[in-house]
Amino acid sequence: MPWSPLAALSWALVLRLLALLWPPGRGEACSCAPAHPQQHVCHSALVIRAKISSEKVVPASEDPADTQKMIRYEIKQIKMFKGFEKAKDIQYVYTPFDSSLCGVKLETNSQKQYLLTGQILSDGKVFIHLCNYIEPWEDLSLVQRESLNHHYHQNCGCQCRVPSQPPMSVSGRTGCWNGSSMGTRPSTMSA
Repeated sequence: MPWSPLAALSWALVLRLLALLWPPGRGEACSCAPAHPQQHVCHSALVIRAKISSEKVVPASEDPADTQKMIRYEIKQIKMFKGFEKAKDIQYVYTPFDSSLCGVKLETNSQKQYLLTGQILSDGKVFIHLCNYIEPWEDLSLVQRESLNHHYHQNCGCQCRVPSQPPMSVSGRTGCWNGSSMGTRPSTMSA
């Protein structure tokens, strides 16, 4: 049954009123599309294994009017898998202070090591957030650890299946190496 113009206007006003009355901060959340670890490695400027030494809340910019804060993690870099051409030895990584802005909370001063993927900003700072692939090193499988050295980098043209997605058809395509599931890319071999 089609809506009358008066009913549509009434619903629009009710929804607008609800939006205005909604408490600030509610409904603000970080959300990320699921991605396979290989996709994270391929789309990141930097991939490192590191321990987190300390954290400090710092201003997001040098502008005194900017009230945004960042967390600056001091790290001990153990190994770099990607990013050699842009950075040599990373001392700090930055993340938004608020989880609603996708800020990451990492354990400091522990023996825990992390795999961190992130971006390198124009000022040289390394930026990480919840949509990056950030995992405790101990939670990675042996195949994933080995893939970081070679296979993930060599197969960035693949479309990898995310565990929550249905399997992809591989008919007429070659499988790509991604460490834990089958992905596909167009076949380069002639029939």
